[in-house]
Amino acid sequence: MTPPLDPGTADFTAAQAPTIAPVVEPPPLTLDELTARVDPTVVTLSASAGYTGVAGTGFVVAPDGIVLTNFHVVENATEISAVHMGNGLIYDATVLGYDKSRDVAVVQLITAADLPVVELAPDPPPEVGDAVTAVGNASGAGVLVPAPGAVTALDQQVRTRSSVDGSRNTLDRMIRVDADVRAGDSGGPLFDAWGRVVGVNTAGLSDEARNGTEFSPPQAPEAYAVPIAEAVAVLEQVIAGKSGGTVHVGPTPYFGVSVRDVSVFENKPAVGAAVVSVTSDSPAAAAGLSAGDIVVSVDGIQVRSSSDLSEALIGRVPGDSAVVEWVDDGGVTSSGTVTLAQGTPTA
Repeated sequence: MTPPLDPGTADFTAAQAPTIAPVVEPPPLTLDELTARVDPTVVTLSASAGYTGVAGTGFVVAPDGIVLTNFHVVENATEISAVHMGNGLIYDATVLGYDKSRDVAVVQLITAADLPVVELAPDPPPEVGDAVTAVGNASGAGVLVPAPGAVTALDQQVRTRSSVDGSRNTLDRMIRVDADVRAGDSGGPLFDAWGRVVGVNTAGLSDEARNGTEFSPPQAPEAYAVPIAEAVAVLEQVIAGKSGGTVHVGPTPYFGVSVRDVSVFENKPAVGAAVVSVTSDSPAAAAGLSAGDIVVSVDGIQVRSSSDLSEALIGRVPGDSAVVEWVDDGGVTSSGTVTLAQGTPTA
């Protein structure tokens, strides 16, 4: 029997673990290098509805011309055009789908092919203090302007105001940066130090806040971006062709009402989506709805707020029919079948 080894006298040879080389990040890009890399993946956008228009930005995520931008850039647009900053070509564009609650829209550049695409940043999201650069069509001048800065906070909530109609929208889970994002930059990419997209530029200070007035001093730059993971979630659902939740895919159905929530403190005969106005010659008008009515259900599904009404219609397309039930100021309940018309991107 072999005697046990004496650890005090035995000569042990330790097994040598393989050496693992550390992962080394390439050096950050200079501003000139960043611009040269990313500008060919960006488009400037012009969206018009009647006599009004919006200038914005987008970025290419597929070679056949699929572009991510903000919903508020294309909201209510009847015509959209894009200038590709890599090849200089002008494209007509159409909205494939959108999510107003996240202020994200997916746009198709018609006839586009073989376009360079952005590189999306991998998880995890950026950290506070990370260097970032917002790129966009600043002030709608048609020229890309980089705005360097840093991440100052994550998971922020911000309430935005449309420069077109003054409507408000509350956005959650936003990235806050100190880059000088301006009107026209909306929908453009927020890049990290290596030229990878970490967010979608969405909101910045007004010119008045940035420049100051005789009553208030200028404010330091502050802007917000949708995290790229949020935008990609909308993109994937739109590409899959599945409306649902807060994401609408395809042509927008038109009902023809503006609504607001009914407060529980109001002396109203029902809870639902209160009709503020009805557009003449609209499906709602044809069904007999009028201002002051309260929509309480769609196809038997209860409506308790304006958001409920939006969600009840978001999965439908022009030509679909729905049974709408409403209550008037006198408490009388009515219902009718409406056939939804063709609309523009809206919630």
